[in-house]
Amino acid sequence: MGHLGDSLNVNKLKLASQLRRLLAWFSRDRVEPWLLAGAVAVTRFVFRSRDLYDLDSVNFALAIQRFDPRVHQPHPPGYFLYICLGRIVNSLVHNANLALVILSIAASCGAVFIVHRMALEWFGRREAQFAGILFLFSPLAWFHGTVALTYSVEAFFSALIGYLCWRLICGNVAWTVPTGLILGISAGVRPSSLLFLGPLFLFSLRGAAPGRIVAGLTALFATLGAWFFPMIWASGGFGSYFGALLSLWQMVPSKDTVFNSSPATSIARACTIVFIYFLCFGAASLAPLGKTRRSIPDAVQKKTFTAIWIAPALCFFTFIFLKFVNSGYLLLLSAPACLWLACWISEWYENVGWRRPFKLALAGACAAANISIFLASPLYCSYRSVRRFEAELEGIRTALPQFGSPEDTLIIGFDSHFLGYRHAGYYLPGYLTIEYPEVDLREGTRIFAMHDRDTRLLTGLPPVSYSKFVLFPLPGGEVSYEQYLKKVTKQVPQQSLHTVRLEGHDFVTGSVVDLPLLFPVVASQPKPAVYAPLHSGMPLVNSRTHPLPWQGP
Repeated sequence: MGHLGDSLNVNKLKLASQLRRLLAWFSRDRVEPWLLAGAVAVTRFVFRSRDLYDLDSVNFALAIQRFDPRVHQPHPPGYFLYICLGRIVNSLVHNANLALVILSIAASCGAVFIVHRMALEWFGRREAQFAGILFLFSPLAWFHGTVALTYSVEAFFSALIGYLCWRLICGNVAWTVPTGLILGISAGVRPSSLLFLGPLFLFSLRGAAPGRIVAGLTALFATLGAWFFPMIWASGGFGSYFGALLSLWQMVPSKDTVFNSSPATSIARACTIVFIYFLCFGAASLAPLGKTRRSIPDAVQKKTFTAIWIAPALCFFTFIFLKFVNSGYLLLLSAPACLWLACWISEWYENVGWRRPFKLALAGACAAANISIFLASPLYCSYRSVRRFEAELEGIRTALPQFGSPEDTLIIGFDSHFLGYRHAGYYLPGYLTIEYPEVDLREGTRIFAMHDRDTRLLTGLPPVSYSKFVLFPLPGGEVSYEQYLKKVTKQVPQQSLHTVRLEGHDFVTGSVVDLPLLFPVVASQPKPAVYAPLHSGMPLVNSRTHPLPWQGP
């Protein structure tokens, strides 16, 4: 009996120990990040975009079909690993937009999980709760979790690398190689991550043994090489890849850097960053006003760490390049911002003399304000704007075929983030779509052309088998559309242009014989058989595979 009683006691102790471990696993600190990740997944999926929302989104979708940065499938620098991930998901869902949106949702879930974990370690449970809620209800983070863009994925990697670098600073040297590997993968998704997060990685290695430093850097460079050289091969070689990258740099970012523009340009970008900060966090942006002199463990080290985390990106966006339509760039900094905002909100929550119901009511009002910004603001990054864009796109897709068939109608689209030539070429794949205006590349002046969801650079004008062209309309009220129309009417006699209204959309149209007036440089270039019949061998570049309609067999 004594032996039997001892056995029962041992079993009871084991059962009690297992129960304690189970209850510990289901503790608030473990469950909360999963609940936040689930809330992020639901809110992003319910409000997901149904169509490719942005010019870059279309570039990514085209790259899933054929990778070629020379023709902006996708645009340089290529985002090679992001496209590879998109292809894997697309093989399951067979919808390029949905595949890329799923990546954004998954990355958003990962980001909120890490933000909660890091806030818990830095400050405490309440700060972790606030940090996760801030990310959940951030209008800008919410928007980018619903569209086919890379910024949510970059935000995830920023949060993960920040967390791992903090582990290294705390003495967990075992994370040296994994951190280098993850930074290399992050650069394969968005190469700018290496520039913005590389200094943080180097800073975190400063106290490590030489062997550990070599191991971490070796892991980083090995990972970079593992995707960089396959990308170069897929791009047609070093000359093709870097030529395309240099051409894009010269066309857009290089024109207004601190080195060749007035200080007012950098000041304007700094003001844009401040506005994006308010857009990202809404009502919570005012949290710094409520901070106190609360004692924070290792405060100097954490502030120094945060400064190195955010300084490279802030300097680049202030002095080199930033446009409001690219507000997602700042999501790279959302993790450190959530950490400190949560700390200051927690200070206010502890110190203000209000009763708890009033505090919760104010928090709910702030969350409601952020939800309203995401749902109904007139800015491009709202659910309202996404739905309006998709309605306009569907209306144009329905109306334009009534105007003319793909056999005799050429579409001219503008260089616009929304309803530009990329959307025209992707959602009306049977038509030949060309971009206005012609572009100056390193190899000469070219025209971007699309057919059957594939892109080529033309060295000459399309054939005369097309009788007319139609301008793909930009969103209603778009100022740039009026500017483009004024430019077109300056080049083409106004009496040669006509406006046809179909399904509530105005389509400006003209004769294909006026194309040389719209593309004068390409039209004047020496070339054989510019207006030859269809399938006669149109002059073009980058025609290794997938011939377009005007190419011979």
